[in-house]
Amino acid sequence: MCGIFGYVGKKNCVPFLIEGLKKLEYRGYDSAGIAVLNDKEKIEMIKKEGRISTLEKNLGTINGRCGIGHTRWATHGKPSDENSHPHQSGKFVLVHNGIIENYLDLKIELVNSGVKFISQTDSEVIAHLCNREYKGNMLETISKITKLLKGSYALAIICEDYPNTIFVTKKDNPLIIGIGDKENYVSSDVLAIASHTNEAFILNDFEIAIVTNDSISIFDKNLKKFKKNHSKINVSNNDCGMGQNESYMLKEIKEIPKALKKTFDYYLTKEFDKNLLKILKKMSSINIVACGTAYHAGICGKYVVEELCRIPVSVNIASEFRYSSPIIDKKSLTIAISQSGETADTLAALKLAKASGSKTIAITNVPTSSITQIADFVLPMLAGPEIAVAATKSYNTQLAVLYMLALKIRELRKKIKLDKYIQCIKEIPLLAENMIKKASILNELAGKVSNVQNVFFLGRNLDYAVALEGSLKLKEISYIHSEGYPAGELKHGTLALIEKNIFVIVLITQKKLIEKSLNALHEVKAREANILLITGFEELKENSGADNMILIPKTLDLFMPILSVIPLQIFAYYMARAKGNDPDKPRNLAKSVTVE
Repeated sequence: MCGIFGYVGKKNCVPFLIEGLKKLEYRGYDSAGIAVLNDKEKIEMIKKEGRISTLEKNLGTINGRCGIGHTRWATHGKPSDENSHPHQSGKFVLVHNGIIENYLDLKIELVNSGVKFISQTDSEVIAHLCNREYKGNMLETISKITKLLKGSYALAIICEDYPNTIFVTKKDNPLIIGIGDKENYVSSDVLAIASHTNEAFILNDFEIAIVTNDSISIFDKNLKKFKKNHSKINVSNNDCGMGQNESYMLKEIKEIPKALKKTFDYYLTKEFDKNLLKILKKMSSINIVACGTAYHAGICGKYVVEELCRIPVSVNIASEFRYSSPIIDKKSLTIAISQSGETADTLAALKLAKASGSKTIAITNVPTSSITQIADFVLPMLAGPEIAVAATKSYNTQLAVLYMLALKIRELRKKIKLDKYIQCIKEIPLLAENMIKKASILNELAGKVSNVQNVFFLGRNLDYAVALEGSLKLKEISYIHSEGYPAGELKHGTLALIEKNIFVIVLITQKKLIEKSLNALHEVKAREANILLITGFEELKENSGADNMILIPKTLDLFMPILSVIPLQIFAYYMARAKGNDPDKPRNLAKSVTVE
């Protein structure tokens, strides 16, 4: 959730730090700061609550060739200048991503020994531990303090005794080291270094690195130096820019057709891992673990896999999975879905499943992420960088991967040709493009209903899965209360909330459920609700009773969720705009949730 960026080289580090932090803004933050080791080998630090632009206005003459920066999303302690990172103690200054679960015990111990705290954060504890444990050797100091910490961390540390040097280490939070020409970079996100280099070291848990302008030395948890292979970063500057669009979210919605085509083409031309194929043939059940949008993709995946393959699938909110005594064995397969590949709860759930003997698959958009280091197999989404906090194209490509996996399982187990499905898949990107062309209608509708206080999304089966995601999108960026419900549950309590002019969005894309879903529509219409119908059935235009209707291009019913979610994404976007909100940076939310 927070962001780390560091630079060490021959140039003034401050412009690099500010640029790097701006590249991390999309992750969500409430304050920012930098610390620089100046030419006199003394630490200078500036940190401010609010946007990076506020920090920029207060930089003064701060200058140096080595520095670290941070964007903070508050966990311990409210947003303030004092609680912002970096944190300093004596000759040490550091930035921290993660949560230290035993920080209060450590803080009490430090306070009792005479240490004075400036902030209310857990992170300041680490700075004071550095100062207490330091005996002249930084590697030994880092090793000592990290053994005292319970929780998660990614740390970048500067010490006045080590000119032009950044020390880094991590556990359960991402940290990478970008390899430059007589300059090197530290970051929590590949997007922040993509404009400087396409080569990086991806740190594993408990590894420690010493980064200078002309060297990167990496040590294991026993402080033994070893040679580590670097990774290629395949992110272009064009992918990260907004282009001619008014926001990243709108740009990313427009990129859905391209992302779908790229993802489908990848799986249509690439063979699955042979070892994975053996597992897919023999597994008895599937557990899907995910959070938020990825969880909703998993619900859709459950319906698809069970219909095509007749294999039982359970979908679990990752934050609940670890604490629910899940039934996992060697015959089950666990699929973890995470756009960033860094979602803390999903990573924890994946580790538990693996420790219980389950084979594991990661579906992720970031090939260098932590989840790829844990899972037995990786099925990539090819959505390209997603900057807006609210997920759009990543949801569509998560669905694409789940569909391709389901079809592969069906082919392996049922020995049935997939011709009609493959033809459908090849047509979907163009159909998605046609769907996006309806944006102006949704913009006009949003302008008319933007003052509503509550919105209900109704659907059955696959339409219910999409209703959940449509509801999440709306509440995330418009701040309007909304709920997604199975249409059949409406009369079991929720109907009490339906009254005149309540806005209801009804999804009807499954032919076998038209009549049943229309029942729910008529029930809310009888209470004088204002209804938007999302459907692929043109014949409903005349007799549904809906106030407005968006017609989706027809494809096989099973694949309709990839298309039916698009108008809901667009509608949420324009509702946010109509209310004056920034859809790219919704309040209180972060793109990558790296803390539990």
